Amino acid sequence: MNITFDELRRIKHSLPTGSISKIARDLELEEQTVRNYFGGDHYDSGEVAGLHIEPGPDGGIVYVEDTRILEAARRILESSSN
Repeated sequence: MNITFDELRRIKHSLPTGSISKIARDLELEEQTVRNYFGGDHYDSGEVAGLHIEPGPDGGIVYVEDTRILEAARRILESSSN
């Protein structure tokens, strides 16, 4: 799946407080891995999150190999807007 880096960051910043922890817990990942997925770069305490970023407009294009974190974030956003 492809998404712009700016859109990925917008999703992260739209998440309610505690969402990163919830996603990490639900997917059995380290919190830092989830943060890295959304553009963080602290790989000393988390894993690479299966992303590849190509430079370009809107922060570049991000190729997402594993969409589980993105899907979990979108579910949280959807449920918080209801």
